[in-house]
Amino acid sequence: MLGAIIGDIAGSRFEWTNIKSKQFELFHELCFPTDDSIMTLAVAKAILESKGDLAKLEQEAVKYMQMLGRRYPDAGYGGRFYEWLFLKEPKPYHSLGNGAAMRVSPCGFAAKTMEDAIALAKAVTKVTHNHREGMKAAEAVTVAIFMARSGKRLAEIREHIENKYYRINFTLDQIRPTYEFDVTCQGSVPQAFEAFFESTGFEDAIRNAISIGGDSDTIAAIAGGMAEAYYGIPPTIKEKVLAFLDDDLVKIVQEFERNYELAAEKK
Repeated sequence: MLGAIIGDIAGSRFEWTNIKSKQFELFHELCFPTDDSIMTLAVAKAILESKGDLAKLEQEAVKYMQMLGRRYPDAGYGGRFYEWLFLKEPKPYHSLGNGAAMRVSPCGFAAKTMEDAIALAKAVTKVTHNHREGMKAAEAVTVAIFMARSGKRLAEIREHIENKYYRINFTLDQIRPTYEFDVTCQGSVPQAFEAFFESTGFEDAIRNAISIGGDSDTIAAIAGGMAEAYYGIPPTIKEKVLAFLDDDLVKIVQEFERNYELAAEKK
């Protein structure tokens, strides 16, 4: 989960000023946690509070997304989601935006089985992003995280994702010169997968994602969640990113990690 937050914060300063290079300072004074981090933590808190009850998870997802969204209203939410945050009776609005994929990583870390991973992803996604592309993206990212946690190799994860979810027929080098901002799942999630698939380590996955431009913070958040599951997080990076979060957000990170025994760097 923290991998998604690291990707988000590292990519935050490049969302509107893209950098088409892997050579940049990972954390900078201009970096900040965006809606990607806030909503990832909201999903994590919802999972903690629901204690395995899927019906309750939907309710808790709505509760904590609204609670944290209202507490951090300037994090950069999309227009429709921002309106949803303040509704008394919030309903899903058929979104295919990449918000479905950027916040779902806690589901992959909490899941006990592949079936559990898919069910968790559906529960936290359909409360807003109930378009088939939104649901597919959330499921694909969660499944990849679960597979990585389960010891599957990059080639095995790629094969599964390409067979069931996205055919990825490009490399980062091929798309980097011309790739542009795209907030749809189908226009940004495959790119995040390729950033992960081409990576050689956790930090490299983040740099890959940011280097192509586009919706930098979100693509890096998606890739970062998968990279954490596969590589773990180097302790020095973890220490630096926590300094960008306030005490309330750090407490959610710590509670989630205690409950799901997330490791540091693995490989």
